[in-house]
Amino acid sequence: MASATLEIDLDAVVANWRALDRMSGPGVETGAVVKADAYGLGAGPVALALARTGARRFFVAQAEEGAVLRKTLGPGPEISVFSGHMAGDAAMIAQAELTPMLNSVEQLTRHFEALPGHSFGVQLDTGMNRLGMEAAEWEAVAGIVLAAGPALLMSHLACSDDPADPMNPEQLHEFIRLTEDTGVPRSLSATGGILLGPDYHFEVTRPGIGLHGCAPYQAGQQAVRLSLPVVQWRDVAAGERVGYANGFVADQPTRIATVAAGYADGLARTLSGRATLWDGDTPCPLVGRVSMDLITVDVSHLPDVPDALDILGPMQGADDLAAVGGTIGYEILTSLGARYARRYYGGQP
Repeated sequence: MASATLEIDLDAVVANWRALDRMSGPGVETGAVVKADAYGLGAGPVALALARTGARRFFVAQAEEGAVLRKTLGPGPEISVFSGHMAGDAAMIAQAELTPMLNSVEQLTRHFEALPGHSFGVQLDTGMNRLGMEAAEWEAVAGIVLAAGPALLMSHLACSDDPADPMNPEQLHEFIRLTEDTGVPRSLSATGGILLGPDYHFEVTRPGIGLHGCAPYQAGQQAVRLSLPVVQWRDVAAGERVGYANGFVADQPTRIATVAAGYADGLARTLSGRATLWDGDTPCPLVGRVSMDLITVDVSHLPDVPDALDILGPMQGADDLAAVGGTIGYEILTSLGARYARRYYGGQP
């Protein structure tokens, strides 16, 4: 088969959630961010594994994601929507029992008029200037909002992956100023914020990328293995060319394996001639251009051409591959293509 295999270790995801949960005190609830299809790894299987472990709050980016997740999780767990209550979302929010994180007075008005009494939260802007009510906006409506009983007040840290960045304490102090003495559960920290320590934890944390063993949670277990099948191989003589635009010219006799994955599968063209694949613990360089469906790999040093080569696995995680391609582990995971055959392991209670 030419379909690559993406293996997701749900036991590793669960272990990472538990480890991040232990970093906060017993009075802090640890949720889970499963937006963008759980960072490309499958929101349904990931969320089910975490729900069986004890997670009761899940966060998604859009109401549509939340509606799909509700069908998987069933009634009970809270599903919060970062984008809030968008126009036309009322029926979906109600039917799927979603909790929109309202980002503006406009959204607040829409939600109160369309779904009076329905669960909601509020997102506050503490300096990132992306989503959330600004301070003056919040202060103007806080009395009305608090009287309606929000489920959560939250904000988001812009620089939590850098513990030394002065914006972290600036946002912390602003969040405290806007939310102290409200009596409402609060959430400021995703994975990076959890690692900043208890001052940032409040009542709810929401780890996301750390669940999959990626930076900034360097101590996490790797949860992903991506094995790419070898479709064909050939011996190339010195001076022969390989791939589009003659991206590789052999300077000696070389054995080339053609491997089934390309930029349509999330392997960016910036990896051309730079990335490494692995046969067990033996590195094999990618040579030539990354094309839409195929890459070419030098396997001259292997005793036999293998059936498949790993581009993610024990020897190279998403952050390692991202460093080669000039991006971040988030982009590597969320770009993993739909053609991969996803296989899940573990995750049972």
